[in-house]
Amino acid sequence: MTTDQAILFALLLLVFAMLIWGRLRYDLVAFMALIAALVLGVVPKDQAFSGFGHPATIIIALVLIVSKGLSNSGVIELVARQVSRFSHSLQTHITAMAGIAAGLSAVMNNVAALALLMPVDMQAASKAGRSPALTLMPLSFATILGGMITLIGTPPNIIIAEFRQQALGEGFTMFDFAPVGLACAAVGVLFVATIGWRLLPAKYRQQDATQKLFDVSEYVAELHVPEDTPAIGQRVRDLDAVAEENDVVIVGVIRRGKRQPGQARLVKISAGDILVVEAVPEAIDRIVGVLKLNFQARGRDTSPLSSEDMSLLEVVVPGGARVEGRTAHSLHLQYRFDVTLLGVSREGRQFRERVRHLEIRAGDVLLLFGANDKLAEISSWLGTLPLAGAEELSLIKRHKAWLAAALFGLAIILASTGLLYLPVALAIVVVAYVLLNILPARQVYDSIEWPVIVLLGSMIPLGTALEASGGTALIAAAITDLSAGYSPVVVLTLLMVVTMTLSDVMNNTATAVIAAPIAVDIANRLQVSPDPFLMTVAVAASCAFLTPIGHKNNTLIMGPGGYRFGDYWRMGLPLEVLVIVVSIPMIIWVWPL
Repeated sequence: MTTDQAILFALLLLVFAMLIWGRLRYDLVAFMALIAALVLGVVPKDQAFSGFGHPATIIIALVLIVSKGLSNSGVIELVARQVSRFSHSLQTHITAMAGIAAGLSAVMNNVAALALLMPVDMQAASKAGRSPALTLMPLSFATILGGMITLIGTPPNIIIAEFRQQALGEGFTMFDFAPVGLACAAVGVLFVATIGWRLLPAKYRQQDATQKLFDVSEYVAELHVPEDTPAIGQRVRDLDAVAEENDVVIVGVIRRGKRQPGQARLVKISAGDILVVEAVPEAIDRIVGVLKLNFQARGRDTSPLSSEDMSLLEVVVPGGARVEGRTAHSLHLQYRFDVTLLGVSREGRQFRERVRHLEIRAGDVLLLFGANDKLAEISSWLGTLPLAGAEELSLIKRHKAWLAAALFGLAIILASTGLLYLPVALAIVVVAYVLLNILPARQVYDSIEWPVIVLLGSMIPLGTALEASGGTALIAAAITDLSAGYSPVVVLTLLMVVTMTLSDVMNNTATAVIAAPIAVDIANRLQVSPDPFLMTVAVAASCAFLTPIGHKNNTLIMGPGGYRFGDYWRMGLPLEVLVIVVSIPMIIWVWPL
């Protein structure tokens, strides 16, 4: 082993360990590894940032923008709601939603597909009086499976196609992934709809988790302001320090039976006013004593949270969101935006005390309280995804749905027939969406998952350096030596199992970048076609079903579904075995050795 190989292996092992540890964001870990490789001289300086201009990176960014445009046009929402009408029984509902999820994920980013379908699924669960845990995991798995059908369905497919272009002179086309991807998606959807959801813990069939994310009424009180309170003459915002010290949030002021606008931050408190506060019962008792307030009985029709200009919004935190790893206090939500964080739900557990100092994690569900016209904007600024219907939060341009779909469909046809280079076709769609106001210009950059772009831009030079140094050849030799004497089919299966295992504990994009050159090296050593090995990596890198950290979609459903870490393998393990059983014969049949 050469010095360069040893350094690169050490850096990659460190990256894997840091990604599994999860304390640092994956994009930061990858970028730090790239900088270390440059300093140590194992990545040439002229290749330092080549990954950021790589076609795979550009295509992934463009797909994310186009997905946002399709969402804005209401295409997905209209289709999803039509399908959900036919979901009479639980099994029928899962079949319908999983089917449409797989179909949508084939032509758009699968994270975006889940974000759009999740509110529809949760609303259906609420109406049926069942736990969303029974349907959210099948929905998430279906979006992952659907992404395997086309080139643009998931980042690993794009990476594999571009790697083949560089290694063999010709990349995979838009629908080269379809035969194997369709087989896996069809069998996978059938499994999650008929058997998979039954493998979840029995507790999810015995409770209605939709009613247990947050129960606000028990924690909101109206406190009467008497004449001898030290609060008189002070503005509401002047009480922030004492409220913070006692873990109380003042969410409004009622004067002469009328609520003051917003959270009344600038209103001077007068005798006879009613302060609307949010806190656990013990904290409410403390603030009553400190400010010498009186309890006020609240009638059914005077709920402070039913004001016309104020409302609640539940949002889920995806990986890489601005709020991830930070606190509401550090973001100054109340001071800057008049938006209050009332509660956090994590893996089915509620946090109601000191939530403004709680470090937010990916998968958490947040309960926000603020002005109706600000909540959607603040949710977007935080990088969170609302769990309410899209029509409740933003103006969907439904009259442009068919136009948006037609433009996207035309781009796919032109790219598939070779008349336009795929990045160019997608770029034209992006420009058209902006000019037609389907996608506001300010949302173009917000639509891109920058952590994924940084991860990919950092990992591609590392993967290239590993291949150039002969490091991938060493790994390929180890795998072929381990399976010496067996047929190439056994080696193919072993490669799939190893790649799947890596994808379950680290980002699938990074897995594809590292595994692709290894697959080609193995094929060259066995003197067989590299195509089935590349297809194997594409399928395996996408199949992350065992943990909530292997794929962003699994993280997204963790909070809303109230799942625990150990719930995923119950449905995920048999699904991964099923994918291996189905995909290996299909790969060999469609892409002969």
